[in-house]
Amino acid sequence: MSDRDDAIVRPDVPNSADDQELTLRPQLLNEFLGQEGVKKNLSVFIEAARSRKEPLDHLFLIGPPGLGKTTLAQITAHELGADFKVTSAPALDKPKDLAGILSTITPRTVFFIDEIHRLKPAIEEMLYIAMEDFELDWVIGQGAAARTVRIPIPKFTLVGATTRAGMVSSPLISRFGIIQRFNFYTPEELSCIIRRSARILSVEIDDDAALLMAQCSRGTPRVANRVLRRMRDFAQVFGHGKITKQITVDGLKKLEIDSLGLENYDRQILLSIINNFGGGPVGAETLAISIGESIDTLEDYYEPYLIQCGLLQRTPRGRIVTEKAYYHLGIKGNKKNAQERLLF
Repeated sequence: MSDRDDAIVRPDVPNSADDQELTLRPQLLNEFLGQEGVKKNLSVFIEAARSRKEPLDHLFLIGPPGLGKTTLAQITAHELGADFKVTSAPALDKPKDLAGILSTITPRTVFFIDEIHRLKPAIEEMLYIAMEDFELDWVIGQGAAARTVRIPIPKFTLVGATTRAGMVSSPLISRFGIIQRFNFYTPEELSCIIRRSARILSVEIDDDAALLMAQCSRGTPRVANRVLRRMRDFAQVFGHGKITKQITVDGLKKLEIDSLGLENYDRQILLSIINNFGGGPVGAETLAISIGESIDTLEDYYEPYLIQCGLLQRTPRGRIVTEKAYYHLGIKGNKKNAQERLLF
């Protein structure tokens, strides 16, 4: 595993410290901060299903990693008073794996599949019938003696989550009755999340320190909680246990996280385009090779935030670094081979 696999600002990469995330996750819908539009709609659907004593319609959650899709699935089960089963699409290798889970669920169970865009076709076909008819299509025997048997299963709610909605087939999406899209959080929302997490972790934090951390958390609660835990460490060693703005400024410098939440590797991507390709345009494959990263990781996890910040542009000819990126990196006049960095 490379050093950047443990990067604090990589919400897609599991981190050993993220085991503590379970204690920070809200259990009720009114404790879930942010995503107000999603919460308002979902609260209505949950209340209606609960009053009718029916399972909630199948729910499809779309959004970048670390925004709370798994947490919201757990909250949905808790609010419905139903069992919660969780798996990920890569873990479902054969149809019998899915059949084994669905044959043991109880009525109104919330069944969560993460990375649902990675389902294998045979499993997806089985899931269609389970979602619509609440039955499993199972083949018994082989050759001329083979026959299909339909096994009834309890009515359940499927919650599918994906970071790449474009890779989910239309027949699968059409079977979800509720589709909700997650957006990145504002610094103010993340500041509230950080203060809530700090209370759970029994650490004192100043409001301006929480806001500064929020601004460096890439709009993602998972990143915000990681930054909070690291600032707690710095406050314990270099301060008096209280996270102040100065402790946060010093800690972010040590972690090489700048004012936009970029780590050193993000800046290397921008500098590679500037130094090696004259600021662009450069193709994604060429850029991925130059920085030693896979093209999927580059396009899925690095570029979206750089584009959102206005530091990078995707054009028909390739990637181009913007004037804002030159300013952020402290490079004057589009000068090549400059190695200056802008931290705090």
